[in-house]
Amino acid sequence: MKHFRAMLDEMLPPVIAERLADAGHDVVAVKATADLIGQSDEDLLIEATRQERIFVTLDLTDFAVIDTAWKGAAGRAHVGLIYISTATFGQNSGFVGAVVRSLTAAAAAGKLPGPDTSVFLART
Repeated sequence: MKHFRAMLDEMLPPVIAERLADAGHDVVAVKATADLIGQSDEDLLIEATRQERIFVTLDLTDFAVIDTAWKGAAGRAHVGLIYISTATFGQNSGFVGAVVRSLTAAAAAGKLPGPDTSVFLART
């Protein structure tokens, strides 16, 4: 199994990070990290980049704008962005398990984003 490093945006429950960590992945949740709670989206992406982590978010609107701005700025690059669509992953009791399974499957299939790229997480 291919392991990955990621940071989960504040709106994602920390239990996702815990389950992924149990599977051997190095994942931190903003909501479980006191220093990160309440930080701006750009500051979170800066920190994820500093820690060499893919950033995982439900917030397509704000992060797409930041991603575009970074691509136009010299010296700005992130490790990768994963967008989770609420149309694909319904906000119900199966959400956590579906996200964990899908992130694990994406890693195993080599479908995680590379530097300065973004992907929508496919449901498996």
